[in-house]
Amino acid sequence: MLGPVSTLSVMSFNLRYASAAEPNSWATRRPVMAKLLLTELPTILGTQEGLYPQLLDIAHDLPDHYDWVGLGRAGGSHDEFVAIIFDTLRLEPLAFDHHWLSATPALVGSRSWGNNVIRMVTWIRFADRLTGTQFVAVNTHFDHESENSRLRSAEFVRDRINDLTLPIVVTGDFNAAAASPAYEILTNGAQLVDTWLVGPRTTPAYGTFHGYGPLVPDGPRIDWILTRGATVEAAAINTYRHGGQYPSDHLPVQASITF
Repeated sequence: MLGPVSTLSVMSFNLRYASAAEPNSWATRRPVMAKLLLTELPTILGTQEGLYPQLLDIAHDLPDHYDWVGLGRAGGSHDEFVAIIFDTLRLEPLAFDHHWLSATPALVGSRSWGNNVIRMVTWIRFADRLTGTQFVAVNTHFDHESENSRLRSAEFVRDRINDLTLPIVVTGDFNAAAASPAYEILTNGAQLVDTWLVGPRTTPAYGTFHGYGPLVPDGPRIDWILTRGATVEAAAINTYRHGGQYPSDHLPVQASITF
């Protein structure tokens, strides 16, 4: 994912929560994950499903100049995170926040739209140390069961984005294919651009959830990188594996963008 020196390399990756169950335990997947991330070294990595010890492992495996912001969806270090990992040599975090995707977004662990699982969104306002540009990174994980929850979540994110004047990059596992109602709410309602559609594609298209099975060419893209106020230099779906082992049950999606 190379580009001009001002390019930001963005990745969205559902990490698949750490489990000791075989096959595909975290102990087995961790070195593959580390190899992938050390090869790509994204400027911004929006993660989904990561558990606190798992995120600590990833932070340990990345260079020391990486940092991250996140909060367990049940509060503190409890349950899964939608953490944002970033390169501090390039980006300075100026502010951050967490919201729960519910009718009471400030209430830790809340859920109210038909989702049995707690869902949330994490936001960081960054300053680019290279260009001086400020922008907001948004990372989320929509519900896998409730269509109503996905729609209401998309409306919440849309409304918050529309209150912002800075450029935006959104990463997430949306549990819905591109062109779904939630996708339309974000792209049409918040004027976000799907990097996969506008950027030169450097890889073939695959469904982004594979469940450790065969990849599906042109399958559903449920993981997206969306932007507003950015130029997309390239877009990719990364199929890296080592010895037949994938780092996760999702494929990471990537984009090179400039603001």
